[in-house]
Amino acid sequence: MRIRSLVFCAGLLVAARLVSAGEAAPAPAAAPGPQKFVQEGLAVELSLERVDGNKHAPVMEGETARVTLAIQDATTGTPVPNLYPGAWMDRLKKDKEEGSTCQKKVEAFIGGSILSRPELDLNVYYVLSLNQDATISVVDPLFGYGNSKLLSMVFLKSPGEDWALTADGSRLFVSLPDSNRVAVVESANWKVVLEVGTPARPRRVGLQPDGQYLWVAYEGTGPWAESGVTVIDTRGLRKVADVKTGKGAHDLAFSDDSRFAFVTNEGDGTVSVIDVGQLAKVRDVKVGKAPVSIAWSTQAKAAWVTALDGTISVVDAASAEPRARMQASPGLGQIRFTPDGRLAFIVQPNKNEVHIADVASSRIVQTADVEAEPDQVAFSSELAYIRHRKSETVLMIPLKTVGDPNRVVSIVDFPGGEHPPGRLPLPTPAAGIVQAPGATAVLVSNPEDKVIYYYKEGMAAPMGHFQNYGKQPRAVLVVDRSLREVRPGVYETITRMGPPGEYDLALYVNSPKVIHCFPVKVAANPTLAEKRKKERALDVEFRVGRHEVAKGEEVAVRFRLTDPVTGEPRTGLKDVRALAFLTPGIWQQRHWATELKDGVYEFRFSPPDPGVYYVFVESASAGLLLQKSPYLTLEAKEGAAPNKEASVNRP
Repeated sequence: MRIRSLVFCAGLLVAARLVSAGEAAPAPAAAPGPQKFVQEGLAVELSLERVDGNKHAPVMEGETARVTLAIQDATTGTPVPNLYPGAWMDRLKKDKEEGSTCQKKVEAFIGGSILSRPELDLNVYYVLSLNQDATISVVDPLFGYGNSKLLSMVFLKSPGEDWALTADGSRLFVSLPDSNRVAVVESANWKVVLEVGTPARPRRVGLQPDGQYLWVAYEGTGPWAESGVTVIDTRGLRKVADVKTGKGAHDLAFSDDSRFAFVTNEGDGTVSVIDVGQLAKVRDVKVGKAPVSIAWSTQAKAAWVTALDGTISVVDAASAEPRARMQASPGLGQIRFTPDGRLAFIVQPNKNEVHIADVASSRIVQTADVEAEPDQVAFSSELAYIRHRKSETVLMIPLKTVGDPNRVVSIVDFPGGEHPPGRLPLPTPAAGIVQAPGATAVLVSNPEDKVIYYYKEGMAAPMGHFQNYGKQPRAVLVVDRSLREVRPGVYETITRMGPPGEYDLALYVNSPKVIHCFPVKVAANPTLAEKRKKERALDVEFRVGRHEVAKGEEVAVRFRLTDPVTGEPRTGLKDVRALAFLTPGIWQQRHWATELKDGVYEFRFSPPDPGVYYVFVESASAGLLLQKSPYLTLEAKEGAAPNKEASVNRP
């Protein structure tokens, strides 16, 4: 049984930890070696290493580390695949609770107790929603799709148009056309850490396969305005080139060896071929009139381009002319390849059709009649999903049944909501249907329903959905933080280390049942420690017992203020004030907080309407500003039973 299923059934929220830790002892001189144990016939080896290549240095707070579990048969040494282990990193307290065993920890983590959450959960994935306004919702869906569980909200300078996620999930790049910028979001804290400027309105973004460069297609607004691509180094987070291509809107594709980038130019009817090593345009290849979509074929080793005049062109990096052309009726849209690369799916919104082309023969072999105005294609390992602008029905085409020109395309369907999921008030090229990790299921964003649906393959309708707190989800994306089997019997994930100190890395395998805690140390990062001394006035620890309250209920919010260097409580502060506001800023109140004891302060407020409330803290005398404060999220619900103690706090 997958650990995700165990947590999903718990139906509880494990919120992000909002505690900033104090300094720890100096870092050890060298990294510890692998740890091993044998239990229930399994030999398990844990390795915790930095990903910066310095394997001999200890893992440090704030840095990315690779967690690897190698599991073998203890007798034969044969790798044991398909185990789906669960793992958590729990920071040890100075005074351990009596009777706190590894088994009890694991049971609490699986149960999802909000009072027993680990510092790092290595079994999670997050669902991101690119919203109509200038926000991105970050949701932890593993605790029940019937109840939305907002983990964080990313605030952008202007509405995002497109996005791209690094392979390790550590950074998200978002184009902001109204700001002429690309926002860089760190997934460790879901904050915008940098914005990179572009010459004109950035729209389509894409990461080349090796992840070295992010490519941003920008468009000028006038007939003589600049148009092209900006190239950003994803490691140094700096712009390395602006390359002019051609007029009009652009789409992007990359060769699978990352040697060439292909950029469509809708106004010129061309595809620009760019040498990645030189960061210079090689040539413009004439294709059909108004090219709108491009995708790389791993089998043909060429880019396939669709145009509004009905032309499908096959372009390679070495030729000044297309290698092949196919002709369909005018009005073609998006093109995408099946996971095995054997077939191309091409939407035809004008005729409510989807063409299926064979890569080997470069010809259309099948055409399927679909619903009104298909606009996007997405794939799981078994199915193609077709989204529509004018139909709420999502169509599914079994991949095993397509490719034969003598066979009628088999189609099944499910309702993608009450409104068409492809009807977008503010269009985006980003995907509206993506596969859910670890399951034969997909997530479908529906802007007008203001929800994201969870559909499991084989069902007649979505199994459930989660709310997006009144915001319109235009696109959906998954950040997978779970342990994944990278080769037989070897399970890995990459995660950012939390505060310095001693940890238990708790491991759970369901069958055979194995529970074990590895001792792990995270070293203090001298750079971060010095930065904290300069920038952080106070640590704020929200003492939260529950995150759901009733509308109109008087809620007492408590938090502890401590010195970031010594860890001692800051007592006697007379100007501690809290800001509570209802997202997206339609209601707010400021309250003076009262000190209870030992640096613990409290304020009370009553949420007037259902929705998500953010709480920030400030103290001018201590140098704590609202914009540098950690925040607390609370969800007020209509008709929820008030807490008898009128508090969201634990003692």
